[in-house]
Amino acid sequence: MGRADAAAIAAGTPGIVLMERAGAAVADAVCARFPRQNAIVLCGPGNNGGDGYVAARLLKDRGWPVEVRSFGEPASQDAQAASARWDGATRPLTGALGDLEASGVWVDALFGAGLSRALDGSAAAAALKMAEAPEKVVAVDTPSGVPGDTGKPTGPAAAAALTVTFHAKKPAHLLEPGRSRCGEVIVADIGLAPSDSKTVENGPELWLPRFPWPTAASHKHARGRLVVVSGEAWQTGAARLASRGALRIGAGLVTVLSPPEALPVNAAHLEAVMLKGFETDLELEQAAKDVDAAVIGPAAGVGEPTLLNVLALARTGAALVLDADAITVFREDPEELFSLLDRDDVLTPHPGEFERLFPGLLAASPERISAARTAAERAGAVVLLKGSDTVIAAPDGRCAVNANGSPFLATAGSGDVLAGFIGGLVAQGMESFEAACAGAWIHAEAADLHGPGLISEDLPGLAPAVLRRLYDER
Repeated sequence: MGRADAAAIAAGTPGIVLMERAGAAVADAVCARFPRQNAIVLCGPGNNGGDGYVAARLLKDRGWPVEVRSFGEPASQDAQAASARWDGATRPLTGALGDLEASGVWVDALFGAGLSRALDGSAAAAALKMAEAPEKVVAVDTPSGVPGDTGKPTGPAAAAALTVTFHAKKPAHLLEPGRSRCGEVIVADIGLAPSDSKTVENGPELWLPRFPWPTAASHKHARGRLVVVSGEAWQTGAARLASRGALRIGAGLVTVLSPPEALPVNAAHLEAVMLKGFETDLELEQAAKDVDAAVIGPAAGVGEPTLLNVLALARTGAALVLDADAITVFREDPEELFSLLDRDDVLTPHPGEFERLFPGLLAASPERISAARTAAERAGAVVLLKGSDTVIAAPDGRCAVNANGSPFLATAGSGDVLAGFIGGLVAQGMESFEAACAGAWIHAEAADLHGPGLISEDLPGLAPAVLRRLYDER
């Protein structure tokens, strides 16, 4: 954002013009969301406060009763110019702030995305007051106290029902806990050049143009061949969830490779998914030698057989999707795993599994984007770091943050279905980073279609409705 601002100013657009556009976007958003009523605009000393002075002036011009509460004198030239154009009531942001509660709308223009310290004094008190009633708050850029680069407040922080940001979303708008504090996010165009960031919000526009839809000439062998490795007889359900997910996402041939003692259990539950037994890692390698992709890890067991099975699959040349136990089994020697992987492979850890492969990385990184990007570079593979704000990173630095995470996915087995979705897309020839992004997005959309009461067995059957919508929008 700093580079984009600087480039616009260097190209001849004065900073005050950008500020006027930003303030106008805030005023428009307030008018669109709320009926005309009393409004208090809280203005800080920086350019965020300058945006607030512009918004206050424009709201007043539209007939709104507006008062500005200032936290310090404007510090930048542009903010000073915006303040000078405001001719309404102004009071310092001090005291108990109890009268804030009497106002109808609060516009939070104290501190924006560039904040790098904890709030204190009356700014902290105001932020806490706003956090108590976010339904009344419209935040400028980010709620005060929420740093734009991490989304992790280091002290008191406001919350808002609506946040108006400029040019592009910031990490804080997608990463928790910032995302929950921002409410609805509007991205306003203020005339800057297109973003050059490698970090994007995950959505169909990122991968839908290259989604592997079947054509009139398609047949099952051309639509991707995938294998899923089953656990022992008492741990077979996870592999079946993954295999059904892969089949529903479009893979043409899906086979569960099963230890002999688990064959009867799997056979009793599988229909369109095929079944084949193996006893040793060499037999597994032979069974998987002609497939396009393989999923291993769901309930596979944390022991030497799983480690040997991963090594065997790596020798086949199939793209690998490694989940759960196939990640944890390398906790003592992550480098052994990394030596097997390439950019076509996908790791799908939750934070605990991530810590086993990349000890200390989450704690050391300022936010999950940096952690996932570093992990992908270190592993030489795509890394999907699960969570309500799932982050997908590629070894070349591309990174996407999932914004449609569903709380209904907090149920056993949902990650197994996700591994199947990703594996099924990779088997169909989709590039692995885009397959991981598409799988995560479709997974969350399917969960939201069902809502309360969702269990993982429901997810594969919900995918076709999401796919139908995407097919119609392609």
